[in-house]
Amino acid sequence: MSDEVLVDGGALREQVREKYREVATNPAGKYHFHTGRFLAAHLGYEQAMVDALPDVAVESFAGVANPFSLRPLGQGERVVDVGSGGGFDSFIAAAQVGAGGKVIGVDMTEEMLLKSRSAARLLGYKSVEFREGLAEDLPVEDGWADVVISNGVINLCADKRQVFAEISRVLRPGGRLQFADIANGKPVPESAIRNIDLWTA
Repeated sequence: MSDEVLVDGGALREQVREKYREVATNPAGKYHFHTGRFLAAHLGYEQAMVDALPDVAVESFAGVANPFSLRPLGQGERVVDVGSGGGFDSFIAAAQVGAGGKVIGVDMTEEMLLKSRSAARLLGYKSVEFREGLAEDLPVEDGWADVVISNGVINLCADKRQVFAEISRVLRPGGRLQFADIANGKPVPESAIRNIDLWTA
């Protein structure tokens, strides 16, 4: 497998940022994916946990599956949420790890960070922090996390090898990755890979 990244990572990142800026500021808009409480219910999140969250923490959720269905998080665990968006999965994680745990959400979209930080204040969560950053360059120290979670984000990154290298770097020895994403089992023509519009549409 070639290590070559076939799409302009910077241009792709800007297009992704623009799309999720819109989801943050207009969560009820028309998109090619579902959002919010309807999506959370469809993906099998625990209803009582979702119901306990205010709209600001749920309305811009745009994941593709439920990474917590793989295994519940443990009390006191330290978690990094790669591509935390409006904070939905970070808040689910915070409820699972409890007051003795810590969750760091990382996102590159200013509007999503404003929303997630506002929701954290509203919820009174002291154990959740949202940092601006990229999946390819996580603003988290080496070996800090017990668990890394991610939901529908890695497929939108041009350099997946770098993303996984960063995930490995921030995980402690024996830590684990729980992620939900979109995968394609068939070869994709190079011309399609180079077409940025196909990545986000």
